[in-house]
Parts: sequence; structure tokens; C-alpha cells
Amino acid sequence: MHQIKPSISILGTRGVPAAHGGFETFAEYLALFLVGRGWNVTVYCQDDVPVVTQKISHDSWRGIKRIRIQVASKGPRGTLEFDWACVCDAAHRDGACLVLGYNGAIFLPYLRLWGKKIITNMDGIEWRRAKWGLAVKTWFWINEWIAAWSSNRLVADHPAIADHLATRRPRRAIATIPYGGTPVTSAPCAPVRAYGLVPEGYLISVARIEPDNNILTIVAGFSKRRRNAKLFVLGTLIDGVAYHDAIREAASDEVIFPGAIYDADTVGALRFHARAYVHGHTVGGTNPSLVEALAAGNMVIAHDNVFNRWTAGAAAVFFSDVNTCDAMMTQVLVNDTLVQRCSVAARQRADEAFRWSDILQAYEREILPFTNMKVHSADYLGRDKATR
Repeated sequence: MHQIKPSISILGTRGVPAAHGGFETFAEYLALFLVGRGWNVTVYCQDDVPVVTQKISHDSWRGIKRIRIQVASKGPRGTLEFDWACVCDAAHRDGACLVLGYNGAIFLPYLRLWGKKIITNMDGIEWRRAKWGLAVKTWFWINEWIAAWSSNRLVADHPAIADHLATRRPRRAIATIPYGGTPVTSAPCAPVRAYGLVPEGYLISVARIEPDNNILTIVAGFSKRRRNAKLFVLGTLIDGVAYHDAIREAASDEVIFPGAIYDADTVGALRFHARAYVHGHTVGGTNPSLVEALAAGNMVIAHDNVFNRWTAGAAAVFFSDVNTCDAMMTQVLVNDTLVQRCSVAARQRADEAFRWSDILQAYEREILPFTNMKVHSADYLGRDKATR
């Protein structure tokens, strides 16, 4: 008997396999999970090229249909061209659309005109980021409203984001599903020693180098005194950028700037063997890097805000400025009991709230009603398969 399969198209990322960030990793996990459950899954992928020779092509990766779209333009223009091409194609495909982020939400009404059902993960509150000027903030603010009212269902990855979205749409239109983390219980020491680090002898930060991530506060706080330890700051620093120059100037010789590291195994080992993970994010919901730190058993030194307090819970100590950051780092570097207690709490928090299996099943439950399936899930779902 022919088996009916629900269909979903995933838009808003650079594609799979993941190579760029949290949304791409999530898209990969969800796509593989749904394929294993018997879904037809399409993921849109951006191919950056010097000259467009074939605008749209198709291929398959681990059972996922990939729509590859060539983009020659750079920066925001390239992103918008990619988003528009994705929307134009998705409008004519079966099933629902899962949109990750709202930066290109201006195009979503086109999908609705074609009768598509849209579920949008609204990500963080992008227009609040300090790095943006008024024009860009206004663009994101408008797009947030467009996404909120063009989507059939909104997904918040944090209760505080759900509270914010409730000022745009009724609560009944919003689901709260956080990000997931993969437990890390062991990792090789070689990647750590390759950077001149000693296991448990350093703190680590993994973030974009931006004001709303408090990297300057973290570096200045650490550099207030000799530590006999290292601060390892992953992220790209660009000469001539005022904020980046200020960070370099504030850094002691115990701060290491390796640049951005994209190899997942290397980053995982560096995180796993750190004495603590330092997290300065202030805008957004459940941050992927923080969740991954919890899953690795890292105690956390986090900026004190509603997003981080809910996510990290008892696994963290909190700072609000350079002086409190200095104080927390000082405490963490000498107090083994505190580090051990927070490490245990980190794994408990990750298991309680951020297990991938729970996250992916929650998304499946939210998406299914919008795929126009008229059958019970038992009629189509195949055997569970590993997501990676």
C-alpha cells in the first residue's frame, strides 16, 4: 500500500550539512530526524559564487532534498536575493514551510498568497542589538511584525521570547521550544594542547565579537589581575573596528585570540576541557553556544539577564559589569567545589530542558497539523532512526 508522507520545506539557513551556526545545526538535526520518521524534507542551501551560472539546482544529502541556490551578491543584498529565491520556489512545493528567523520576513506574505502554511522560529530580538543603526533596527522591527502576522504559528526558543511575541500575537499562536544540545562526556586533549592550553587551566568564550555579547567586559574583567590561567576568546577580530581594537587594548597577555574556529570537534574539545564557559550574551533567547556548554558539563559565568538565568539556572554564576565579572572569574578559578557543583547542575539542566530528542519531537508535533495531513501520525511514521 502506498504510504502517505507529510512534507516540509526548511528556509532561513545557509543549508545542510551545518557549517555556519546554530540555525544550520538545528536544521540538520531536524531534517534528519524527520526523514527518519518518514517525512519528505526539503532544505534550501545557499551557494556563494563569483558568477551565477545555474541559479537553482537539486541534489540529495542523507535523504534530504536540497535546493541549491547560487548567489553572487555579497552581504545583505545577497541574503535577500537568496531568501526571495527560496520563497518563490517553496510557494510551489507540497507541505508546510518552516522558516528559521525573520530577517527576510518581508517575503512571507508571498507564501501566504499561494496558500502556504508557515511556521516561523522567531529567534532573538534582533532589532535590539546595539551594533545596528536606526535604519537597520527599523528594518528588523518591521520584519518581526511581518513574520508575526504572516505566520500560522510562531516558535519561541525561550519563555521571555514568548512573552515578547505575545505583544504581537495572541498566546495561542505561540509555541515555546528551546534549542538542543548533545551531551559530551569525553574529548581528546590534543586540540587543547595545540593552542598551548592546559585542561582546566583556562576559561573559554565562544561568540561573535559584538557589544551585545559583552566581549569587552569579559576581557577587561579577566585582565584586571594576573590569573595564572588563560582566557580563550573564540571569534573574529578585525583591525580598525573600534570595538575590536578596544578589546585588544584591554587584554592582558593571558588572553588568547585564536580567531574563529569552525571545526566542531575542536570547539567541543576546547569547551569540554575548560574550567568554565563565559557567556556575555544579552539579546536573544536560548543561545545555542550556552546550551552546548551545559551539555558538555561546563560551569558557566554568564551575564545577568532573564535569558541566561532561565537557560543556565544553577549551573551559572552571574556578572553585570567589569568588576562583578572580575569577582566571578576570581572565585571560579580558585573554588573547586563551586566548579564541581555547577558542572553537575549543567548536565542536569541540559538533560531536563535541552535534549535533542525532546526538542525534535516537539517540532514534529507543531508542524504536522500544517502539512495538510488528514491521517493520524501512526499512519505514516516509520521507525525512528538516528539523527546523526
